[in-house]
Amino acid sequence: MSGAHTVFDWARQARTGLPEVVLAESKTILQLRDIIEANIARKAALLLTRLTDEQAGALSDLPLQFNAMARTAALNPPASAESGRRIGIVTAGTSDLPVAEEAGEVARFLGMEAEIFADLGVAGLWRLLERAEELNGFDLLIAVAGMEGALFSVLSGLVRPPVIAVPTSVGYGVAQGGQAALSSALASCAPGLVTVNIDNGFGAAMAAARLLRVNG
Repeated sequence: MSGAHTVFDWARQARTGLPEVVLAESKTILQLRDIIEANIARKAALLLTRLTDEQAGALSDLPLQFNAMARTAALNPPASAESGRRIGIVTAGTSDLPVAEEAGEVARFLGMEAEIFADLGVAGLWRLLERAEELNGFDLLIAVAGMEGALFSVLSGLVRPPVIAVPTSVGYGVAQGGQAALSSALASCAPGLVTVNIDNGFGAAMAAARLLRVNG
């Protein structure tokens, strides 16, 4: 499709249960416009991730729903949650919100209900403890944290739903780039905690959909 630059996987959802999602960041405006217009012609749903400000501005004339913090844009997204599945997204700090927003937008695009609980990091543990019972009401939780990543083990040790850890690149010194948070997630002693790559809110939501059999 779209000249010689993209072969779109129109059958991916039928084959895997999950739609193809386009990583925008490294693509040209022309390539993105071709991809979007091909999806418009098919009346298909489409999600773009990691949009730059320049790309978002250049595509603003198209019928897309943008989330600037998440850096996403959606074409023909579901009007509401279709699966009945609810996920909670917990951030350690306010600085983790862009990754959490990406996870939330992807989850909603996949037909799940997603609610973000911001700034519940262990530096003020009472904040998390106050919301623990509420968090137990979700089908799955995504924990988003940088720095030392302590939220992952603490949250997973408090609640019943499965927890997916998303280390973020928030931090400095030895925590810079998310490596310390990633190591904490991988080395956690909380049984059953799983993790995705650094800053990968998209991957966490996709994993949640697979685990909860959404869109299959």
